[in-house]
Amino acid sequence: MKKSALSVYAVAYVLKKIWSACADLLPIVVVIAFFQFVIIRKPLPDVGEILLGTGLVVVGLSMFIEGLERALFPIGEEMAYSLTRKGSLFWLLIFSFALGFSTTVAEPALIAVSNEAANIAIDGGLLENSDRARNSYSLGLRLTVAFSVGFSILLGVLRILRNWPLHYLIIGGYCIVMLMTLFAPQEIIGIAYDAGGVTTSTITVPLVTALGVGLATIIKGRNPLIDGFGLIAFASLLPMIFVMGYGLVVF
Repeated sequence: MKKSALSVYAVAYVLKKIWSACADLLPIVVVIAFFQFVIIRKPLPDVGEILLGTGLVVVGLSMFIEGLERALFPIGEEMAYSLTRKGSLFWLLIFSFALGFSTTVAEPALIAVSNEAANIAIDGGLLENSDRARNSYSLGLRLTVAFSVGFSILLGVLRILRNWPLHYLIIGGYCIVMLMTLFAPQEIIGIAYDAGGVTTSTITVPLVTALGVGLATIIKGRNPLIDGFGLIAFASLLPMIFVMGYGLVVF
């Protein structure tokens, strides 16, 4: 009886997660179906493949969300708690920087943007047409963005610890972005703005958010709702500044 009840509970739990994932994907399905059947007015090609892919997306999304709730969020909060209890600001800042750098340098979207930017720079005559020049530029761009994200997470942690006002930092940062846009080479401006978007990956966001919420929960006088968030904003802001600086050096 116990085994049977446990099996029923497990099935119900899985179905609940899958239903939740279906509800999240429903707006996308509605939009695509509307334009396909009402505006374009053509049947879907390879319906079987589309249904199979949609089913895999639903299962994958439900498993991904479950993994976030069971692993990544607890890991981030536990490490923030442990490092804070240890009382070492140095190791907390090192961990913050390493977390941002390591999760960004291997981000597939960043790799794709860096490679494409190198190819465009070669086509535009800005770089030597060689594998060495292409790889050097692409790697330099990736490392620059990864370093900027690591530094941004470090800065966000310092903001929580020192209780610095978030809006002043964000407004000041975007003022720097607008100022650098006036002087940065035109070839790097668009890449810099895109780099601010590709840094917020599926791994970086939950770990960094958990780190911020964990710190704000542990530190006395901090409100997790007010002080625990905002680190991702730095991770989107600083890459624009660093990449435009990289462009000033390279070009």
